Amino acid sequence: MFTLASASGNSFAYAWDPLPGGGAAWARAVCPGRNLDGLFLLARPAAGAPWVLEHWDADGASTFCSNGTRAALAVPGAPPGMEVEVLSNGEPIRLRREGADVAIRMPSGPGTGFRPFPAPLEGPHAFGWVGNPQLVLERAGVAALDLGRLAPPLRNHPALPGGTNVNVLEVLEPGTARIRSWERGVEGETPCCGTGCAVAGAWLARRTGIRAWRLLAPGGAVAVTVEPEGEGWRELWLSGPVVAQGTFDPGPSLLS
Repeated sequence: MFTLASASGNSFAYAWDPLPGGGAAWARAVCPGRNLDGLFLLARPAAGAPWVLEHWDADGASTFCSNGTRAALAVPGAPPGMEVEVLSNGEPIRLRREGADVAIRMPSGPGTGFRPFPAPLEGPHAFGWVGNPQLVLERAGVAALDLGRLAPPLRNHPALPGGTNVNVLEVLEPGTARIRSWERGVEGETPCCGTGCAVAGAWLARRTGIRAWRLLAPGGAVAVTVEPEGEGWRELWLSGPVVAQGTFDPGPSLLS
């Protein structure tokens, strides 16, 4: 039995450990037909220990996912309390309940932050790592942009053997920007890439000095707050709505 939940328009399937057949196989079997962005395997909460989650993209690749981690708090049986310590694909993060919203403290410290993109690119851009790679571009007229033409060559850039997620933003006014995202693993545009929004907000904070941003994604608005530090951040929070979406039983034959 799988539970469904959504964060800012991105939907995920959740199962409790153990899951016969493994998470990668189930992600490939379940996600494409139900238009899901990924699948999570949840460990049973243990007192005094972080809640352990593992996520696979729709193509079966294991990768950190901030929106899906936020939405996990909507799953029945999730740990109680206003703040929850989590290990999500090995990344130590914190979740905080804020009414109908859930905020996530993004990974920080060694290995995270901004780095040069390994090839020349036109226009303002940034490349960051926060549990997965995120390329952020600034372009005018984001709403009408042909993302299906712009993003795939960058997502599969030959300078990046593992590829990258691609986000394109347009600043509308100080503290507000519109953003669209093309996610690897899904291989298409998604309603909201939470990790991409977080990196985009951190980049905008570095450029403008404004440390709180409202990012308007197709799936809805998310809030990003950041305390910059060096080439990264001391604190980076992403907040937005999460919604429980019921359950479904795919049956064992789906993997046969």
